[in-house]
Amino acid sequence: MSPAGNKNDIRVTTGSSGPADIAGLGQESWASILTPRLAQFAAVARHEHITRAAQELGVPQSSLSRAMARLEEDLRVALLARHGRAVSLTPAGRSFARAVERALGEVERSAEVVRTDADPATGKVAFGFLHTMGPETVPALIREFRADHPRVRFSLVQSYGEDMMERMREGELDLCLTSPIPDAPDLVTRRLALQRLRLVVPADHRLASRRRVRLAEAAEEVFVTLEPGYGLRKLTERLCAQAGFAPRVAFEGEEAETLRGLVAAGLGVALLPPPTVPRPGVRELSVTSPPAVREIGVAWLAGHPDTAPVAAFKAFLLSRRDRVLAGSPSSEAADAADAAGTTTVAAGSGDGGGAGSGTGA
Repeated sequence: MSPAGNKNDIRVTTGSSGPADIAGLGQESWASILTPRLAQFAAVARHEHITRAAQELGVPQSSLSRAMARLEEDLRVALLARHGRAVSLTPAGRSFARAVERALGEVERSAEVVRTDADPATGKVAFGFLHTMGPETVPALIREFRADHPRVRFSLVQSYGEDMMERMREGELDLCLTSPIPDAPDLVTRRLALQRLRLVVPADHRLASRRRVRLAEAAEEVFVTLEPGYGLRKLTERLCAQAGFAPRVAFEGEEAETLRGLVAAGLGVALLPPPTVPRPGVRELSVTSPPAVREIGVAWLAGHPDTAPVAAFKAFLLSRRDRVLAGSPSSEAADAADAAGTTTVAAGSGDGGGAGSGTGA
């Protein structure tokens, strides 16, 4: 008859053939069986004494002895050689102890990392944003946020929209700044800004002396654009369609400034957001028809609990609505849209979401 149980004991139910039945358990089952006893075994291995290990752990000596006996029974390996209350490690026990110490050390380090990242004062925010937001907008936002949260750390990811959505779903990002604003049931989105796009032409182009153009005036030009799938590429195609033509694409790229360089080289024209600094060799023309405006918004996973630093940064971004791009040429966008009398812009449809297709740029 088995001795009465103790709350610190770990029991494994076996069939009629006894402990040998667990030999075929998968990795997850072994982990669930062994994990609660690893710290106990590590303490016994360090002290090589049951009583001292029990005192360290704050458990009865008898409970610890039974737990070690069951651990060996489950593994079907002798880990300890017993000498009264003292024990010594067998070769198998010594090998297992080294692995257990490494595993427990990794758990300790991981626990410390997640606790540190969640700390309100010194925690971390994993923030994604489009390449076009990187040179000026994001550095300015982080600088302003850190004025009140000087020790909060950031893990920054520049990418396109769809990639950032997947990274959020995989837990790699807390939130992201993107365009177009995605429309997905597992995401929460808020519009933060409208940004005017410019028709960028070479400095010696026939339209270069103009300040404003209708997009239809570029119908016969060749375009340089971002690659298919990028949100700015889809927006370019949509705006051109509204102007009555399909753009003839000569070159495709991944960076807006690379496209600007291709325009400067006389290889085409492009619809792009304003540059961080003026680029020699090109002219940036306002587009009066159709309204060339894109929505910029912030997105995060629905129902996903925020750490204190993430919640603070999210609140900061939302407080900056319609001022995210302030101080740059693109801050004219909201005024331009209002002046044009537009209630729906080409890039999306308001706070709750926008054009779900496309990946941002």
